[in-house]
Amino acid sequence: MPALEQLRFDNSYARLPPGFGARVSPRAFPNARVVSLNPAALRLLELTPEEARRPEFVEAFGGGRPLPGMEPFAMVYAGHQFGVYVPRLGDGRALLLGQVRTSEGSSWDLHLKGGGPTPFSRGGDGRAVLRSSIREYLCGEAMHGLGIPTTRALCLIGGDERVYREEVEPGAMLVRMAPSHVRFGTFEFFHHSEQHEHVALLADHVIDAHFPHLSGAPGRHARFYAEVVERTARLVAQWQAVGFAHGVMNTDNMSILGLTLDYGPFGFLDEFEPGFICNHSDHRGRYAFDQQPRIAMWNLACLGEALLTLISEDEARAVLTTFEPTFKEHFLKLMRQKLGLQEARDEDRALVGDLFARMAEARVDYTRFFRALGHLDSVGAMFADRAGFDAWAERYRARLASEGSVDVERRARMERVNPRYVLRNWMAQAAITRAQEGDFTEVDRLLAALEDPFTQRSEYEEYTTEPPAWGRHLVVSCSS
Repeated sequence: MPALEQLRFDNSYARLPPGFGARVSPRAFPNARVVSLNPAALRLLELTPEEARRPEFVEAFGGGRPLPGMEPFAMVYAGHQFGVYVPRLGDGRALLLGQVRTSEGSSWDLHLKGGGPTPFSRGGDGRAVLRSSIREYLCGEAMHGLGIPTTRALCLIGGDERVYREEVEPGAMLVRMAPSHVRFGTFEFFHHSEQHEHVALLADHVIDAHFPHLSGAPGRHARFYAEVVERTARLVAQWQAVGFAHGVMNTDNMSILGLTLDYGPFGFLDEFEPGFICNHSDHRGRYAFDQQPRIAMWNLACLGEALLTLISEDEARAVLTTFEPTFKEHFLKLMRQKLGLQEARDEDRALVGDLFARMAEARVDYTRFFRALGHLDSVGAMFADRAGFDAWAERYRARLASEGSVDVERRARMERVNPRYVLRNWMAQAAITRAQEGDFTEVDRLLAALEDPFTQRSEYEEYTTEPPAWGRHLVVSCSS
């Protein structure tokens, strides 16, 4: 296991031309300290807990004193925000500290959020609040536990600095990790500013680093676009299947690798409501839960436009048409798994659709319902229209019987894919409230519970209950 100073940095993104961003030194907090550490992410960097306890750890990752090889760099990008193109955004409160390459050949961007102003801060302070940092820290790991592609989180850093948003709040820093933080909006920035040579340079950089099987290949840019479309379709299918609403699917929040990126006003469904809006700032419901597949395709069209100096319009259109069938196929596959079905049948789409209609009418708890469905006789009480649900349940029983399903085996299969624990907003808020008082034990406890969301553990059963009265319909905005 390497010491901190032995981390191997291979900062390929910082080697791109100056127009790709700006070199910026982060600003440390007074009395900076690690308030929560993610052991799983630490292992990805091949670091031991002992290294994380050294004062040099918080100095390096909290912006105080960079490690040898770190080259802090603010990335430039643009993006469509709520459908409106904003020509220059960039890392306004974040910095790419460097890219670490492990002994196994994996590469991890170390991205510090809250490290102070950059040339892209647009007059802001470049800081992050504790509230939003905890939400991203926990949700990235919750999504990973669910098997959904995502950025990871290394640690939370606190200190004696307060920042102003709607009110004065404790500041925090988050160190997140991903193989890349390139976004759809990175390509849009260079395309719409007519820096087409940089579009080609960026595309080949991403291909060489993350799609090496396409490096130098004929037609590689169209094939690259096709793989991004497929990854994004599969990602959003996973969101829909688990009941996750991202809340702010701007093109600058869409990962070129098909990762869940930039956790802000997210929400897991409590009551099943197809039009659920988790972002208080989303007044028209553009990013409502049931709109996510449509918006993902719209965002991919924006990416396709940004690649038109590399691929033809006909190629872009042909690739984009693959999104919908890929999404539908993968989503139905996931729903079959959630229902414990082993065979694919033509009637399955109608079976799932009719179930959703019943669930929406009764506004049943999405996660609790699917977790309980393994014991079919126990879930009817969730529905006011019991007769309507019982009619669906008879179809479901017949479908199971037709493939010779064995109940005990079906329940085991279902419990491997239907989580018992998800990061509901009330749970995150409870951890935030305690952390704002200086107690981070609930943050660490949630992190441990969400690491394995499928296995029932008695010490975490409080996380399976209905939201408390204060936790229903919590207001979460983009500043969250």
